Amino acid sequence: MDRNLALEVVRVTEAAALESARLMGRGEAAAVDAAAARAMQQAFEAIHAEAVVVIGEGDEGDLHVGQHIGAGSEAVSIDVALDALEGATACATGGANAMSLILIGERGRILACPETYMEKLAVGPQGRGIVDIDQSPTDNLKALADAKGVYVEDLTAVILDRPRHSRLIAEVRRAGARVQIIADGDLAAAIATARPDSGIDLVIGIGGAQQGVLAAGALECLGGEFQGRFKPMTSDEVANLTAAGIEDQTRRYRAPDLIGDKVMFAATGVTSGHLLKGVRFQRGGATTNSVVMRSHTRTVRWIEAYHHFDFKPEY
Repeated sequence: MDRNLALEVVRVTEAAALESARLMGRGEAAAVDAAAARAMQQAFEAIHAEAVVVIGEGDEGDLHVGQHIGAGSEAVSIDVALDALEGATACATGGANAMSLILIGERGRILACPETYMEKLAVGPQGRGIVDIDQSPTDNLKALADAKGVYVEDLTAVILDRPRHSRLIAEVRRAGARVQIIADGDLAAAIATARPDSGIDLVIGIGGAQQGVLAAGALECLGGEFQGRFKPMTSDEVANLTAAGIEDQTRRYRAPDLIGDKVMFAATGVTSGHLLKGVRFQRGGATTNSVVMRSHTRTVRWIEAYHHFDFKPEY
């Protein structure tokens, strides 16, 4: 994949972030999600790539799974996993950690998983090869503390605020670690484990499987570690996994199993959170905060851009 493609793709996440940020706090999650998807699809048509959406905005409408997007068939051929607006509810209520993001990879290498749940474990580079999803949370906390040269009491674990996590939260607290319970946004938190200044050491628990694939791609670019295991909650989810060719639903997945060897990842903040600042509107324009990275070189670029609406489309 052309390395310049990564910088082109960040323009797509900026477009979706700018459009959805206009509706922040208005209480209409479906409307803000649809606005982001429309803007992302329109912006992607300027990208010189022939892309297939393997994780997208459902089975119909803008950016649906199986849709071909991009400038044309003579361009580079890639697969795309995306979330035009991760955290639609958060954006609609003015909450944290809403962002627009895209993962691109070689054709046929990103796991095209349906909407279901996944048990997830995410850590930064110091935890790579140290933690294991098959170990208890207590053992993982001890191993991570040893690797970082700190006490377990110095670690912060982020866990989604869900009834299913009551025992997990209790165990992490008994182990002595600090716990940050969040309403939404475990994807941003998982990626933030690889930032030394984020204050997040570990993300653990059950959340969206598609968001797990996206987090795996970002952490592979950042040198972190992601492990996951599908946890379907209903018989329909089991059937959907089987229909997608995922027969062994007890398998432990690491990042290369989910996203292949070479990926690029881009994200733009919509509302401020663990990873990125949100869109800030000023007279005549707006400022966005983005990250774009490549797994092959581990290059990471943090981009703050000012968009002057008198001289460019507002998306």
